[in-house]
This record gives sequence, structure tokens and C-alpha cells, in this order.
Amino acid sequence: MDVKSSQVTGNAALHYAAWQLSRRGWNVLMTARNSKGSDLYCANDAETVFFGVQSKGLSKRDPVGLGGNLDNLRSDWWIITIKAKTDAPVCYIMTLDEVKALCHRSDPAKSSTGKVSMWLQPTAYDRLEFREAWHRFGVVAEVDPAASA
Repeated sequence: MDVKSSQVTGNAALHYAAWQLSRRGWNVLMTARNSKGSDLYCANDAETVFFGVQSKGLSKRDPVGLGGNLDNLRSDWWIITIKAKTDAPVCYIMTLDEVKALCHRSDPAKSSTGKVSMWLQPTAYDRLEFREAWHRFGVVAEVDPAASA
């Protein structure tokens, strides 16, 4: 995979997720790319609710790499965006606990590196309860559909 292409896909997904959260009333701060921890930090206007978001952008319905140790995953929420660079991206909204519970552990004996790696398979995240489930973040402001036209 072309690194530049995957970076652009990741950026498209990150900005799309930030836009979706912002239009729903959240104040969204993007962190520096490739930093440890969350990609986005969100707060309500009163600054009484805060949460971090891990954004994963994919060009198609592929597995999501989670690294070798689930203890390194920090973000409260995960937004997996497929078709990130198209006019019709699709987002899956999951909690950290759901990501951990639904992940797949690779067999180190079958790996070329001999190391364990964790993956979130498409069948784990591509579920109706996660698809476009922006309501899971709660209501902070009414979304005006006419404003986005």
C-alpha cells in the first residue's frame, strides 16, 4: 500500500469524523497525527463532558490493525470510516470496550514476524448497531439538516 495514499485516507476520515461531531454540537480538537493517544478530543460547550476519539480511515471494508497489545489502546471512542475519500463515507462508532471485546488475535506461529497482532475484522465493526451511530455520543445541539445543504 502506498504510504502517502494511506495517510491521505486517514486524514480524510479524521476530518470527516471531526465535521460530523462538530455539526452535532461538540467542540472538536485534532491532535498531531501519529501521536500516541486519541486523534480527536471532544468537549461540550460547558466543558463538563470530555472524551477522546481514535479515528481509523480505510478506502474499503478491510480489517483494522490494533497493534500487539490491547492495553496500549486508550481512546474512549473509535470511529472507523470506510470509503473515506469518496462522496459517501460510512462510519462505524464503537466504544473502546467493544473494540477490545470484538478484536481478533492473530496466531504468532502463522505470522511472518512470529509476533501476536490484534485486528478488528470487518464482520466485527460492520454491524447495524455501529453503522452511522452518531447518536451514541449524546445530543448536545440539534442538527439542522438545512444548514448542511
